[in-house]
Amino acid sequence: MSTLAIATAKEVFELLRDDLVAIEQELGRDSASGVSTITEIAEYLRSGGGKRIRPTLLLLSSHALGYTGQAAIRLGAVVEMVHSATLVHDDIIDSANVRRGRPSANTTWGNEKCVLAGDWLYMQAFSVALKEKSLRVLDLLIGLTQQMVEGELLQIQKLGRAVSEAEYYDLIYRKTACLFSVSMQLGAVLAGATESVEASVGAYGRTVGLAFQIVDDVLDLTATEEVLGKPVASDLREGKATLAVIHSIDHGTAADRRTIQRVLDDRSFENVSREKIREILVRNGSVEYAMGVADRYAEQSRQALAAIADSEYKRALLWVPDFVVAREK
Repeated sequence: MSTLAIATAKEVFELLRDDLVAIEQELGRDSASGVSTITEIAEYLRSGGGKRIRPTLLLLSSHALGYTGQAAIRLGAVVEMVHSATLVHDDIIDSANVRRGRPSANTTWGNEKCVLAGDWLYMQAFSVALKEKSLRVLDLLIGLTQQMVEGELLQIQKLGRAVSEAEYYDLIYRKTACLFSVSMQLGAVLAGATESVEASVGAYGRTVGLAFQIVDDVLDLTATEEVLGKPVASDLREGKATLAVIHSIDHGTAADRRTIQRVLDDRSFENVSREKIREILVRNGSVEYAMGVADRYAEQSRQALAAIADSEYKRALLWVPDFVVAREK
């Protein structure tokens, strides 16, 4: 493990500021369609904020491995378009009304238009990626899309069930961590890295992505609606058992299990309050358990960078896991 100092948030922003501005401009160009509804929905999604962590990972990966060309900007826009497409489809599937503190796109334009806009964004992402004329780039993006769709279908099949930890990790890999991993791998492909280096940065992305989603799921249970930008405990109300909940099912009392299952069955908090669920999670140490798992994945991600040469970009990559586990929304 390198003894290289971890960067600060300000240093990372300064390091990537010009590239991230260029990606925003690229997204604006790539999201324009001859059909005005598509452009409006795509622009609404783009203006909704977001951390841009996936393009950030692609930029850091490519630069850490020595690449400095414009393709990193294009592919940064590609991974963000794929991410935006998944958010549109997720909100439709989950019947969500709020995303990042404002109405979700489907509440404004309706499900029919939004599902088609999401499809368009997927295809536009592939159209932009084709400009690289790289079969490896396309292979990664096709595999990614298949994993994400399979993950969504698997989650639907498991709604209302107390899934195992192994099933949970598989789901969050497909739905979230796979895109983190592919973002890192795309950076390695641009840099002409060896298969072993591509595998190493892919492992970094996978473990950072797992930590990210575990923390996301914990925040869904513990944060306030004002901070989170959407209703609290949405996952449980939708029938999704996340890691802290799974821990309480596995380690709590029979009464705890029945109480949690009631919410999963009802898909509401009409018969069991959110406060009661929080009390169960706190009493069983389930939030601390989930955060401990996230911390371990964060440490694994740092170890995956051992073979990468020291640089300011590697310093930034070492910062990302700390940001992921310490964030509040």
